[in-house]
Amino acid sequence: MQVHDTNRHRRDSSLLALACLVLQIALAPNLALANGHINFALVFCAVISLTVGGSWGVLCGFVAGLVFDLCTTGPVGLMAFLLTVASFVMGMESRNRLQDDSSAAMILFFIVCFGVCFAYNLAMLLVGQASSVVDVLFLRSLPTFLLTSLTFLPFAYVRSRGSLRLLGLGAQARRHGGRRGLRKR
Repeated sequence: MQVHDTNRHRRDSSLLALACLVLQIALAPNLALANGHINFALVFCAVISLTVGGSWGVLCGFVAGLVFDLCTTGPVGLMAFLLTVASFVMGMESRNRLQDDSSAAMILFFIVCFGVCFAYNLAMLLVGQASSVVDVLFLRSLPTFLLTSLTFLPFAYVRSRGSLRLLGLGAQARRHGGRRGLRKR
């Protein structure tokens, strides 16, 4: 039985948003494969959409995309639009897909991730920040897709096991002294 606790979702979402924001600003520009970089905004939006979904997932996707746009040199609003659509597609059922059917959730994420990476880099070609279709597909979209997909896996694993308790950040972990299974006596 799944209990809908909006305060827990908001608290977990804000912790995840803060972690992804710090990683996007500090780590993503420094780790590159060809011209592809990790998109932590897409990771955040996917985790929230696949676990909570609904209007909360769409709102988080829009805000994450807007923050991503403000942190990069691309056109403002492009990633916000793409992540809003991606959040809507991934969170349509408003249920925790990562716990219910994790393999289908992963497949859905991989499809949406490639679509977002390709659409964003194709738009970069149209505004003149990429040189050719080969550059867009093989040097930007595929490396970004691979890096973002590999980065998504640990986040999805932690969230599929139930909240942020595995990291020692959830309310139950605080009650039990920060470690899972250990109780204060």
